[in-house]
Amino acid sequence: MDKLLSDIRGCEVCKAHLPLGPRPVVSGHPKAKIIIIGQAPGTKVHNSGIPWDDASGTQLRKWLNITDDLFYDETKIAIVPMGFCYPGKGKSGDLPPRPECAPLWHKPLFDTMPELKLIILIGQYAQKYYLKKDAKKTLTDTVSEYEKYLPTYFTLPHPSPRNRFWLTKNPWFEDHVVPVLRQKVKEILF
Repeated sequence: MDKLLSDIRGCEVCKAHLPLGPRPVVSGHPKAKIIIIGQAPGTKVHNSGIPWDDASGTQLRKWLNITDDLFYDETKIAIVPMGFCYPGKGKSGDLPPRPECAPLWHKPLFDTMPELKLIILIGQYAQKYYLKKDAKKTLTDTVSEYEKYLPTYFTLPHPSPRNRFWLTKNPWFEDHVVPVLRQKVKEILF
């Protein structure tokens, strides 16, 4: 796995499309029990090289009810985004993850982690890629029907502060889904 992670971190496949240049952000270990698949690093994560090292990561750790130390323990949790590098800025936020990463690197990574128990799919890009025809028409529908994807997948909205409106409009998520997520994570990691 060390060689694979080194290859990913040295990847320059989509270099010409990256405004800040390549800096793939990924973590994993053969003993990992959970994989978190998000979108792509933002500028803060690009600069630090630490996955989920931003306000979204803080919120995600609250949802999971775990400490920073546990979140960054690669023997417990792997962090594998849909796009490994910052994709650039769009009109209403960051651009979508680069499409080259997941088909190129996800399966080889998954193949090195035989102890996986749960894949957390954050946001529509991860959900559409992995759930394919089983993804619902909207992210809200996919997240509200999270139980249909268990025990393999757990579907979440993006924990970005920009999603405050979605969270306010959908209080059922924090009232009903987050407690189940916390229980699943606790069962797997403790």
